[in-house]
Amino acid sequence: MKKKYIYSLFAVCSLVLAGCTTGSTQDSGESEGGEGASGTSGNEYTFIERQEMPTADISQATDTVSFSALNNIYEGIYRLDENDEPQPAGAAEEAEVSEDGLTYNIQLREDATWSNGDPVTADDYVYGWQRTVDPETASEFAYMFEPVENATDVNNGDADLDELGIEAVNDHELEITLEQPTEYFDSLLAFPSFFPQNQEVVEENGDDYAQTSENMVYNGPFVLADFDGPGSDTEWAYDKNEDYWDADNVSLDRVNVNVVKEASTALNLFQDGQADEITLSGELAQQMANDPDYLTVPQASTFYMEMNQDDEDSPFNNENFRKAISYAIDRESLVNSILADGSIEPSGLVPSDMSENPETGDDFTEDAGSQIEYDPEQAQEYWEQAQEELGEEVEVDILADDTDGSRRAQEFLQETIQDNLDGVTVTLSPVPFSVRLDRSTSGDFDMALSGWGADYSDPSSFLDLFQTDGSNNHGNYSSEEYDQQIEEATGENANDPEARWNNYVEAENIIMDEQGVVPLYQNAEAHLRADRVNGVVSHAAGAQYDFKWVTVDE
Repeated sequence: MKKKYIYSLFAVCSLVLAGCTTGSTQDSGESEGGEGASGTSGNEYTFIERQEMPTADISQATDTVSFSALNNIYEGIYRLDENDEPQPAGAAEEAEVSEDGLTYNIQLREDATWSNGDPVTADDYVYGWQRTVDPETASEFAYMFEPVENATDVNNGDADLDELGIEAVNDHELEITLEQPTEYFDSLLAFPSFFPQNQEVVEENGDDYAQTSENMVYNGPFVLADFDGPGSDTEWAYDKNEDYWDADNVSLDRVNVNVVKEASTALNLFQDGQADEITLSGELAQQMANDPDYLTVPQASTFYMEMNQDDEDSPFNNENFRKAISYAIDRESLVNSILADGSIEPSGLVPSDMSENPETGDDFTEDAGSQIEYDPEQAQEYWEQAQEELGEEVEVDILADDTDGSRRAQEFLQETIQDNLDGVTVTLSPVPFSVRLDRSTSGDFDMALSGWGADYSDPSSFLDLFQTDGSNNHGNYSSEEYDQQIEEATGENANDPEARWNNYVEAENIIMDEQGVVPLYQNAEAHLRADRVNGVVSHAAGAQYDFKWVTVDE
């Protein structure tokens, strides 16, 4: 009797990020200009998103769209500049760091206020950090606070909130204590999860907090406007925050954000002068590649397939099956013929041009090497071995985002897997972005095509994700050897850059050798940007977009 399994391949072809890349990438926003692409009028900038915003809550955000929004309507201790370097923002000056690297003393600027007139104080940072780490909040990004003293114990419910290593010395002075020196900590202080939160406003609004733009207050260059609900609203805006301490250096009156999932519709809006910036993919990206307004926005992000290995009956517990799927995927065709937006083939999980060996300066991907390739014969060999243990037929359903680009990628994966693995059947089920996020978080899938963007320029931003029981390890990959390398990197070798680096190289080799996740491509985006727009900053790592310095020629 043939044994038949039915599973869902849960896919997304737009980034979950924050997340969020090295290469720090800054785009000046200047292009040579093209006829018929004048953009919107007045001192406004219209930006086309491809997905709804899943949340406007700092403590709950996990995706690129939300983090980009939060980065423009809030501000933390530091803000990344156009070169991806953390600069004092909510802080009046750079932090004073102790010789052992464990204590940060931060003087906050006294002229920073919330949009309701309240001063931004040290207590707002303490509350914001505690709220995110509080286990009752169930924040998926609480793990990012692990460098902070007692953060892990607090998040596990083994320590009280007031034991978290952040203290308000007075209204405008913070003291932060770390578990161990963390070389990328300055970058974390510019990341949205570490922004302050106004306790009174959060508690007054209760369950309604961050559900609309009216039940929040802001301390960034813009305030959120016309936002009617997470996961469903397709139009919102960022209005200039006149109470922002640096308002004189914010030129724009408004950023209009419209969600348009069909790339052809977005292109029509751009060419008709109703949009200033859009994202292209596939055939349209190829067609417009020579347009004067075309530009490629590189990202330190990797898209990969997670396979749910939590259920002991899941075929994804079978290493041969995972490897068969990996070898069956023609990544060169995927990036060149399907995506066609500047994305490249990956060599592994950690993207290239993001982090360098502290001793030699070599890129991480050079030290780790590559263990993924397209090899139909090898795929068939692994599939035959898997069939002996799983049975002859497996049916796989791809549950994915419902955008144009995502649909094309799904169809490609369907074709390449079925062509190379006789006996595997692939069906497609596209869903809205917010639905995909919810199902991924709850473990309601068997296989997920997920994306991750670097929150900071370090291999740990990717490799820490897949520790056993990690909050973002949705596929439940687990390896004692892998966990040991991560534990050494974050523990005994935390202050030894070379040994720490070697731990991460070894961890990459372990997860790639087992194909605990299956990398698909290193992401880039093809954009059209009107020639009247200047100063858009795109960060390769961290929150993607910063509109603070945008100017438009009226």
